[in-house]
Amino acid sequence: MGRISSDFSSIQRQPVSSWARAGVFFALLGIAHAAWAEVALRNLRIWHAPERSRIVFDLNKPVVHKVFTLSGPDRLVIDLTDAVFYGRFPAPETLGPLAVQLRMARRSASQLRFVVDLRSAVQHSAFLLPPNGGYSHRLVIDIAPRTAATTPAPVPQPAPRSGIIVAIDAGHGGEDSGARGARGTHEKTVVLAIAKELHRKINAEPGMRAVLTRSGDYYVSLRKRTALARRHNADLFVSLHADAFKQRSVKGSSVYALSQRGATSEAARWLAGKENASDLAGGVSINDKDDTLAAVLLDLSMTKTIEHSLEFARDMLSSLAKVGPVHSKRVEQAGFVVLKSPDIPSVLVEVAYISNSGEERKLRTRRYQKQVADAMLGGIRTYVQRNRRRFARIGGNQG
Repeated sequence: MGRISSDFSSIQRQPVSSWARAGVFFALLGIAHAAWAEVALRNLRIWHAPERSRIVFDLNKPVVHKVFTLSGPDRLVIDLTDAVFYGRFPAPETLGPLAVQLRMARRSASQLRFVVDLRSAVQHSAFLLPPNGGYSHRLVIDIAPRTAATTPAPVPQPAPRSGIIVAIDAGHGGEDSGARGARGTHEKTVVLAIAKELHRKINAEPGMRAVLTRSGDYYVSLRKRTALARRHNADLFVSLHADAFKQRSVKGSSVYALSQRGATSEAARWLAGKENASDLAGGVSINDKDDTLAAVLLDLSMTKTIEHSLEFARDMLSSLAKVGPVHSKRVEQAGFVVLKSPDIPSVLVEVAYISNSGEERKLRTRRYQKQVADAMLGGIRTYVQRNRRRFARIGGNQG
């Protein structure tokens, strides 16, 4: 800025014609326009899930892009138009199992190129995401081993039942950090810790087995969470959250079940809206979605499943009330996408409110995480015992 000012002052001291002054003005205007028109790449992140790696660019606005692969050696090429990179490259050890290194070069005045040197051939998809929550515009690129697309997947065989199977869903993950407490605690982190604790406790129970929808810091789409539960023949589904609320004084546990007719309270409606928007934060393309889910929800079997979900939720809430305050003394209902399995009793548990400073402090401790896991296990036990005949019919073995 200092250099521009000195140049400017020297121009003003010299006698120049009106045409020269106009030329200087339009030149400066052109520089300002170019700076305004460019896309600022503010950050570059890489996430890893069991089935893929994800490259994310944070942008100030949408970018014109082209993504393709090259062979001999295998590379992923990302060309961006009118873009300038202001961020930092990820550390080499964070590149994951598919990438060897990441390079950047300017091909021309208008084109910036990133090259990912790969260990083997990959399949890829790329899409832009609009601003959502704490995120600006994003360019998301998913890569997965090419063999995953070219080799037919084996037909899944029903797993032999060794007991009642409980799917545990740690909310959020990866790009979607969920709510954040005043001390910087991320919802995705604490609910994963509680989910792993509950997973361990259930697997130690005679006649029960647990599966996790995610076991690390990566995002799983809302529909895939329920699909994973069904793939594992789950009998019950528990989604864990620790959300924030507008009033920081709000505290306590809450338990939710699905409603097809609307939310039972304004808070339930507000929370469902936040959780259902997780796919936008987590990074899910909306271009390939269809109306299959709507058709499933028309199935009359859904009504019976919701009845079981409400019973399950009441047992869970009663058990949680023994270890701490509950925010609502009744089970709430709303249209949570993650609970829309037509054949698995499903509940969403808000273990605490991370926006409350006292509850944020507890959520960070291993002791509280174990207490909450114990309470949820108690709710599962109660529900299973009351419905032991039904579980016996579907093949559950309670020891």
